Amino acid sequence: MRLIFLFFSMLFLSATFSLQAQDRVLIPMDASQSDHLKAYGVVFNHLGENQSGQWLLNYRGGSFITTQAGDIVRKSRVRGVSIELISESEAARIISEVEQPNANMAVVNLEKVPSIAVYTPADAMPWDDAVTLALDYAEVPYDKIYDEEVLNGDLDQYDWLHLHHEDFTGQFGKFYGTYRTAPWYIAQVNQQQDLAAKFGYNKVSQLKLNVVQNVKEYIGNGGFLFAMCSGTNTFDIALAAHDHDIVPTEIDGDPVDPNANERLDFDNTFAFANFSVVTDPFVYRHGNIDVEVDLNRISESLDYFTLFDFSAKWDPVPAMLTQNHVSSIPGFYGQTTAFRADKVKNNVVKLAESAGRDQVKYLHGNYGQGTFTFYAGHDPEDYTHRVGDPPTDLNLHKNSPGYRLILNNILFPAAEKKKRKT
Repeated sequence: MRLIFLFFSMLFLSATFSLQAQDRVLIPMDASQSDHLKAYGVVFNHLGENQSGQWLLNYRGGSFITTQAGDIVRKSRVRGVSIELISESEAARIISEVEQPNANMAVVNLEKVPSIAVYTPADAMPWDDAVTLALDYAEVPYDKIYDEEVLNGDLDQYDWLHLHHEDFTGQFGKFYGTYRTAPWYIAQVNQQQDLAAKFGYNKVSQLKLNVVQNVKEYIGNGGFLFAMCSGTNTFDIALAAHDHDIVPTEIDGDPVDPNANERLDFDNTFAFANFSVVTDPFVYRHGNIDVEVDLNRISESLDYFTLFDFSAKWDPVPAMLTQNHVSSIPGFYGQTTAFRADKVKNNVVKLAESAGRDQVKYLHGNYGQGTFTFYAGHDPEDYTHRVGDPPTDLNLHKNSPGYRLILNNILFPAAEKKKRKT
């Protein structure tokens, strides 16, 4: 009996020691990860439970180390996220490797998760916006807000703001030429005009300018802005044209300022300068910030953009924003497909470009106490997304490198040490 007792005692102690020895979780983000996108949600929600985590920049695709607290092991496995249980000593060894002076890697401590708002109209379909798709798939919580909430001062409640594919110039997406008789377009125009009138504006362009100015103030006070597709260049166009009418008569009932292009204020913009605007209502283009799209110019199989390689130790912010398991990413179109390199301001960091084509796909900059990140294109897994196209099913794109860039942005504010000033 004593031998049996000793045997089970030793077995219990061995099991206990084993559990204690493996009390850290490594979430690999290289090619071994079975679901890169849900991995971000696992880390985000782990931090949301007041747990800790570390982002290992350039280590196995930008992997994460966390504690086992909060049932993260079960939650990862339920979601199909690959994890590796490691000991404290193994975690220390990995961190020591990452922190070697000659290694282009770095450890970033992840702290309190940001509160997230997505600027989007109430009637927008989830598949109309890649960020909404990514957040939903990764199970990252967020609130939806729109013009009314922005103008009422609700931005102060949030740390991170995404701009839906909006037309901040008040031209309803430049859809007038093709869709002006479509019921959905007419309804959108009526809704926007009613909202403008509610807030005392004569035109939608005036309403949108006030929204842009509120967002600019929010960024200056320490907010994090992320925008895609037309939410990028139309934001800057509205800022540049703040004192002049660039909206054609067909849209707002009064004529365009004939000297508007000569009067654009580039000191007022975030990312772009030396551009001109297109005032023809029948041209599906806001200006010459974005590249002219010719679907026959390059084969989809050859259309890629490349992430820049940043120093993780000296340039941790752009390194965080470009973490990925590949460096070359399939291209994708949008109303704003890519930014012309000669229109990007010198103080803006180019994060990704299409080599040989003078096209910037992804960029980042600072304004005041906050930051902005612009990502061109509509949907990283829908090459030529058009009105009415079916939704993208991210269950089929769990390892999408294009969507990873979106989700890098939701964890970037978690690494920021300074609290946002309001």
